[in-house]
Amino acid sequence: MTEISIPVQSTKTLLKATVYAGLVAGVLLVTVILPAEYHLDPTGVGKALGVMELSATSSPSAASAKDSLAVVVPVVPVVAVRSDTTMVTVPAGYGVEYKFHLLEGGRLKYSWSSEDVPLYFDFHGEPEGDTTGFFESFTISTAEEVSGTFTAPFTGIHGWYWKNKSGEDIEVTLTTEGSYEIIAKK
Repeated sequence: MTEISIPVQSTKTLLKATVYAGLVAGVLLVTVILPAEYHLDPTGVGKALGVMELSATSSPSAASAKDSLAVVVPVVPVVAVRSDTTMVTVPAGYGVEYKFHLLEGGRLKYSWSSEDVPLYFDFHGEPEGDTTGFFESFTISTAEEVSGTFTAPFTGIHGWYWKNKSGEDIEVTLTTEGSYEIIAKK
């Protein structure tokens, strides 16, 4: 049986190759990428190579490229991440809603507890702009405490309806974290 010997590169050789690759990348950045993409030419090589025209907004080639290409840039509203803890009183024999506005894909990390007294609840959402009265329930149950993470499937109002079937008021401690706006307690 013939043994094949594969040479192993030394650390010194690998380090040299890494340094050379970094230098080549740096030269390409300064001479080609910056002039072509950002209209910055610190060395003058971009102009000499003709790549400055790729980033010029007033050149005929750029104007014709703008006319022939439709570039779609999605606008994603930025909503700051926040965290809140609130107490919600659910009166004896009544129901209360507590709601948030979330954008589609917005995340809401939550936990709530109800003083060791089980409450009926419906965690649901209503799409923004819907006039039909449609809502989607995500969880319907009875519990003393619940926690989890929710990702909004649509932009709109999302939140809980708690029903207190006991003879005494119950305090719900609700802790939330995410990108949302608090709408109101109803």
